[in-house]
Amino acid sequence: MNVVSESFLEANNRKSNHLGPKEHLKIGAWNVRTMYECGKTAQVVKEMQSYNIDILGVSECRWTDCGSVTTSTGETIIYSGRKDNKHHQGVAIIMNEKAEGALIEWSPVDERIIVARFHSKYATMTMIQCYAPTNDADDETKRTFYEKLQSITCKTPRHDILIVLGDMNAKIGIDNLDRERVICKHGLGTINENGELLVDFCGDNDLVIGGTLYPHKNIHKITWNSPNGRDKNQIEHLMINGRWKNSLFDVRAMRGADNGSDHHLICGKIRLKLRKAVKNRTNKREIFDTFKLKQPEILKLRIRFQVLENLQDNKPSTVESLE
Repeated sequence: MNVVSESFLEANNRKSNHLGPKEHLKIGAWNVRTMYECGKTAQVVKEMQSYNIDILGVSECRWTDCGSVTTSTGETIIYSGRKDNKHHQGVAIIMNEKAEGALIEWSPVDERIIVARFHSKYATMTMIQCYAPTNDADDETKRTFYEKLQSITCKTPRHDILIVLGDMNAKIGIDNLDRERVICKHGLGTINENGELLVDFCGDNDLVIGGTLYPHKNIHKITWNSPNGRDKNQIEHLMINGRWKNSLFDVRAMRGADNGSDHHLICGKIRLKLRKAVKNRTNKREIFDTFKLKQPEILKLRIRFQVLENLQDNKPSTVESLE
């Protein structure tokens, strides 16, 4: 597993639910369909720059294995894909230079999940980028996905700002009866099986679906248009833990972003000021390998130096010799 890590300062859990700084962090999620084709990565990065997005979660990048690369314009891409060299699925996180400087650690889980943690002024933010199985996938595939997602969520420090986002392939609908803590008043359509799984996951982990918080027109909620042009659904989502939901501003689909995908870019604003992750400067005692001093070669050298020291101690001084 390719993991990048640095030391970080823990968040002060006595801070208000409002993070405080006026600066907003822009986070996006987009199923780009592929970044494996020539020129596609450059198109995605260009749209990211156009919308001033600091961190962009990508679904279906179709890159294999895992690693990190830097673009010609300075963005850093961390990615996680299949291990069998098949260019399917795959997830990635693209960061501008400011966000990359605040990166604490990241972990490629599999071709559907990647995790990154960022240091900020008031709290540490954990971001989980996902690409969930489609609604037609078999129950075992869905169960495995949500088990992994739940395991990662449970390992996230309790005081972190938790962002789960990506193509969840889940229609959550407008009916929020008995689900007010997860779905607010501004959903879209009718819930499906994947939507039920997502809502249950959010309820178990105190997550709020950000796209239901704001009264946008339906065209700014739709994230996917079917090839036949008839079906239009809200299946990409950005979730935040309930403790920090007051720091989330305006999640909506950006219909102008284009890279040839049938999915729309979604973008959310978070009241958060990133800070550069500081390396551990704790003074550490240097440890010497004293075992080597017991080796025969070293013992012979010690004996020779001891003999020289004895000779030096027994040598008369210049004054004594003149006398």
